[in-house]
Amino acid sequence: MSQITKAVNEPILPFAAGSPERASLQAKYDEMASQIIDIPLIIGGQEIRTGDTKNCIMPHDHKHILAKYHNAGEAEASMAIDAAMEAWKTWSVTSLEERTAIFRKAAELLQGHWRDTINAATMLNQSKNAFQAEVDAACELIDFFNFNAQYAEEITAKQPLISPEGMHNHLEYRPLEGFVFAITPFNFTSIAANLPSAPALMGNVALWKPASSAVLPCYYLMKMLEEAGLPAGVINFIPGSGGKVGNPVLSNPNLAGVHFTGSTATFHHIWKTIGSNIDQYKTYPRIVGETGGKDFCLAHESVNPDELATAMIRGAFEYQGQKCSAMSRAYIPTTIWEDVKEKYVAELETVKVGSPRDFSNFVNAVIDKAAFDSITSYIDYAKESDDAEIISGGTYDDSKGYFIQPTTILTTDPNFKTMEEEIFGPVLTVYLYDPSKWSDTIDLVDSTSPYALTGCIMGKDKDAMKEAKDRLMHAAGNFYINDKPTGAVVGQQPFGGSRASGTNDKAGSDLNLMRWISVRTVKETFDTPTDYRYPFLQVD
Repeated sequence: MSQITKAVNEPILPFAAGSPERASLQAKYDEMASQIIDIPLIIGGQEIRTGDTKNCIMPHDHKHILAKYHNAGEAEASMAIDAAMEAWKTWSVTSLEERTAIFRKAAELLQGHWRDTINAATMLNQSKNAFQAEVDAACELIDFFNFNAQYAEEITAKQPLISPEGMHNHLEYRPLEGFVFAITPFNFTSIAANLPSAPALMGNVALWKPASSAVLPCYYLMKMLEEAGLPAGVINFIPGSGGKVGNPVLSNPNLAGVHFTGSTATFHHIWKTIGSNIDQYKTYPRIVGETGGKDFCLAHESVNPDELATAMIRGAFEYQGQKCSAMSRAYIPTTIWEDVKEKYVAELETVKVGSPRDFSNFVNAVIDKAAFDSITSYIDYAKESDDAEIISGGTYDDSKGYFIQPTTILTTDPNFKTMEEEIFGPVLTVYLYDPSKWSDTIDLVDSTSPYALTGCIMGKDKDAMKEAKDRLMHAAGNFYINDKPTGAVVGQQPFGGSRASGTNDKAGSDLNLMRWISVRTVKETFDTPTDYRYPFLQVD
């Protein structure tokens, strides 16, 4: 039985003015910004260059090229599958102790000399400020590695079966029979690393297709895992298009699982593709996905206005609103709105927007041109509508970087377009309700969106909070009381939602890791019967 090593959350570096960590990170940022590196595929431990290259750019300075990365095609996807299946032969029977040691080593490396590199790559390629990068790319990923190792040990230590005299019953926690396809998002470096590494920790092999708009930090993570001792072929790094890479991978008979974070439409395509190929697979693939959100804040009349205003700003505009959990719709009583609005708008006026290299900027650029165009189309729609008013922001500029000012839309229609549809940017829509219709408003919150990822309720009336919590049972997989609906911490709040938000398999917990194992029950008998006759067959 494995010894269980307890994990602790990684402390967040503050990057205060004059601090050594601030100077060190700024130096690494400048060093990496001055380079254009070549990023190959990594298949079976070998660097593969296809010649089909695309650029990694700075979203806050989109003419600035950081790297050229090689795209995989169908041939490289096939190579990656072969390399993974070859690695499976040894990795699938590698001891848990060896596997956890590798990922704990990766955590140590990220605590050490890789920290600045991964943080700077996240700032440069995803346009996150230093604090956002530190929370995501360093601390959360260190926590994923360490806590997942602990959870794996706890899972394999569970032997709940009774062994009567004369026999021994036990469970074996096997990896899946095949490979896992990890399709990772642009917006969180930690999630990008966790999606292939969580299955790998449990003895699986993986193909890792990172988002095309955030290849740079993922490449450095792959190199860090190699330094930690991850054997060749266990994780294969294959940037590429969904059509050229995803479709042939999803139809391969050895597909054993998909670990996905991304758009709802893409997840639907994945599920349909697997369904249409279901008779071709050697085993039924596990499908684990986290998709979209339309995350809410329901404020009660008893809420503290300062607390609500702060939660709205942080919840909606940190990470440029490019979080699946970002606050996107808020329901606020008419009786307190003027007070809340005054505080909220005044605070927003102090928020600076710009490059993450300037540590005084709270909001940075959105990821790319497609995101910029999509987000600003919602802003323009609100500007032209009789049912909406822009009360903050509403302006944007992509001449140098993809910058959008934190925008707040006030609507008189609870089913206004921006109250219902996922925007994935720095846009918050507010609907004012009559506090005498508190109960009706709870129903409204629950029914407005098909998503159910995160949500928060805020107020000091305990009875009202309990009512909302109970009646919004299925409205959010991560539910917050008197806090913004973001900021789940590994080891504290396992993350995931249901309804159209995903399979709710709770990243950052043993619940997620359980999806990447196939349990075998073993019964060993010491006193084997030698006569088929049972006592009931005896004649009186």
